[in-house]
Order: sequence, then C-alpha cells, then structure tokens
Amino acid sequence: MNWTPQVAILIPCLDEEAAIGKVVADFRLRLPGAFAFVYDNGSTDHTVDTARAAGAVVRREPLKGKGNVVRRMFADIEADIYVLVDGDDTYDAASAPAMVNRLMDESLDMIIGARSQNSDRAYRRGHRSGNRLLNGLVALFFGERMRDMLSGYRVMSRRFVKSFPALASGFEIETELTVHALQLRLPISESATPYRERAAASSSKLRTIPDGIRIVRLIARLIREEKPLEFFSVIAFLLALVSIVLAIPVVTTYLHTGLVPRLPTAVLSVGLMLVAFLSLACGLILATVTRGRTEVKRLQYLSIPIRLQRSQ
Repeated sequence: MNWTPQVAILIPCLDEEAAIGKVVADFRLRLPGAFAFVYDNGSTDHTVDTARAAGAVVRREPLKGKGNVVRRMFADIEADIYVLVDGDDTYDAASAPAMVNRLMDESLDMIIGARSQNSDRAYRRGHRSGNRLLNGLVALFFGERMRDMLSGYRVMSRRFVKSFPALASGFEIETELTVHALQLRLPISESATPYRERAAASSSKLRTIPDGIRIVRLIARLIREEKPLEFFSVIAFLLALVSIVLAIPVVTTYLHTGLVPRLPTAVLSVGLMLVAFLSLACGLILATVTRGRTEVKRLQYLSIPIRLQRSQ
C-alpha cells in the first residue's frame, strides 16, 4: 500500500521576527502535510508570536547556541524525514520537495543544500573563502565529498538524525553533521539551491572570526578523535625532525673530535626523539580505540529502521 513519510521542518532561530513568518509559510506551502517546528533560542523580539501565527509549533531552548538547539530538536521530534533550515529566509523553500524526493528515491541519509548566489551581499567573499578553506581541511582528512559543508539547509533521514551524537554547541554544528556522515561513510549528497541575502530588518548572528575559530578548533578535535593515527603521526614527524636538526651538529662534532661539548643539546635531541616515538605509539593505540567507537556508532545507526520507501 502507499505510504507517505512524515516530514518535520526544523527551524532554529534567534531574533528573526522580520523573516520567520515567511520561512514557516513558504516551507509549509512547499511541503504540505509537514509539521513546522520553530525552536526559539531566547529571542527578545516577537519571533515566537510571529512563528506561531504562521502555523509553526513553537518551543524554547534556553541553552544558547545553534548546536544546543539542534540537539534538542533531534531529541524531541519524531519524523521520517527532517528538513533543517535557518530562520533568516536566505534559503530557498522551493528546493525542498526535490531534495526530499531525492532523499527517498536514492535512499540517502543526508542532502546538503549547496548555496549558489548572485550577490556578494548574500554570501560575502570572505565567508566563501573561509568556507573553501574549511572544506579543504575536512576533505584532506575525511574525504572530498562535499563542497559546502557549512550550509544550514539539510534534508536528513530519521536513521541519521537519531544516531547523530550532536556534541557541538554553536555554529560548528554543521561541521559536526558533515564529519559524522563522512566518518561513517553514509550515503549523502549535495543539491544546488539558491541563496539570497537577508531581509533588511534581519541581522546575522554569525560572528565571522570567533565562529570561524570555533569551527577550526572543532575540526582539529574531530581529527584528533576520529583520525588519531594521522594526528599524532604529524606531531611525531615534527618532533623527530626537530630532534634530527638539533642532533646533526652534535653528531658531526663527535665524529671529528670524539667529544660531545653540547651535552644539553644532545639530551634535548634524545628527549624529543623519545617523545616522537611516544606520540606515534599513542596514535597507534588510539586508532584501535577509535575503530571500536566507529563500529559502535555504525551499529547504532543500523539499529534504527529505515522508513523511506514509497510503498510497502
């Protein structure tokens, strides 16, 4: 018999009175039958009233930060397909039906709405450059499958949402979502979607430099935790290189004179080489632990039944 999946539209927002009503109305129009959930993160304007008037189910999350809001949403809401979008009306609601249909037709776990824009005011040049840099860093360690991992527009399966640990607290949540999917080698893809500038009365909550630093720190932490052998091997290589550079003049002098006049340098060189070997050993041990953790996450993911077939 025919079966229609339950779609939930998830909209985290803060002080988006000027845009939230249109976002809710547009997505409800494009996805008839879907429930729109707006989670307010402490707005001081009329965001809550505007969202409720537009037909959304409104809830509040007191812990500040987009990551905290998304974690609460993923825990609270039960659905078959989740559409995650920002409440600032910069993403295109008309793209949602095609993304949902593609998720079902291709049995994917996540589709990222890759931003395409016609105006520098919508997607500033500095943000694009930073996005490319961060995407390249993630691709280097986790694989090059995405070109816009920082997009806030995503369509996800229930299996993905309910097995995602959601540890980030702020705007780095998009990076964590992407790395989680890449690490488990889940079926994911991208779909180009228009991206427009904010309404005149709306202001961005993204702090370019502080949030960029937080994202870099998250990537470094994820590399350390999910790719420990690569992480500690780099450290071991650098330590060993410094040790060898320091040892060269000491060894050269010893070969010519039979003396070690630079004893502190020799001790430092040996110490650095020992630390390099310890770092490599840590990487080898933690790689085994990480493999076990990855297997557990994979099993948790597989334990959640998939419900994306159009008929059953």
